[in-house]
Amino acid sequence: MESALDWHQAKALLDWYVELGVTDTVGDAPINRYELEAQAPKHLRVSAAVAPAQDVAPEPQRVDWVAEARRVAASVDNLETLAQAMQDFEGCELKRGARNFVFADGMPAARVMVVGDAPGPEEDRDARPFVGREGTLFDAMFAAIGLKRDVPDAEAALYALPVIPYRTPSDRVTHDGELEMFRPFLARHVFLADPDVIVAMGSVAARALTGASGIKRARGRWATFEGKPVMPMFHPRELLRAPQDKKAAWADLLEVQARLRSGA
Repeated sequence: MESALDWHQAKALLDWYVELGVTDTVGDAPINRYELEAQAPKHLRVSAAVAPAQDVAPEPQRVDWVAEARRVAASVDNLETLAQAMQDFEGCELKRGARNFVFADGMPAARVMVVGDAPGPEEDRDARPFVGREGTLFDAMFAAIGLKRDVPDAEAALYALPVIPYRTPSDRVTHDGELEMFRPFLARHVFLADPDVIVAMGSVAARALTGASGIKRARGRWATFEGKPVMPMFHPRELLRAPQDKKAAWADLLEVQARLRSGA
């Protein structure tokens, strides 16, 4: 229904309402807003063919970190570059929780390379393998066959490193996946240092280098890794817990000494 007021009259009436303080307008009849419609409204269906495109985030690309480790390890040609490449490697979560990167200690040109288990708390703190009580026993054991870490003569020197460069959370046993990831770096380390003999000290080192499932069965038996002779033997940590195994460790050291004298 059209209003009988012209524009000027309607404007004057609106101004008067505003002066009176009117803020809302209402109709002549009340409206029940809870009353249902006689027929429900029809929903608009959008065809999939004409539906608006939505931005879908691409799935993150999965990285084969073992293959990446092989690629990186093969690209380095000296120990300094190898150490840096291992520190830069992002495939292993252990580096997020470890205090330090533990690479190696001793003389790289030594005839004997000793590979130990993952770093313990003192090794993680000092960034060196075989320290503390374990290190004292380690040095005494090899000194008994005329080998030391801190001598310049390659014939009488030692070169020691952990099988992986980072401490594991709560010193748990190293997982096979972690060993597999760092094995290419270990193989490259052996290639670059070129020792005559490798000593695998501890259960984890023996497993990584020889595939042995237990050090008690593996120790004293020569194996090979990357074409190098490997002697598995007890880790100083294991000997401190079980001193009765020192006799077996001494026999293994004599095997190493005999191999060196025979020109291994």
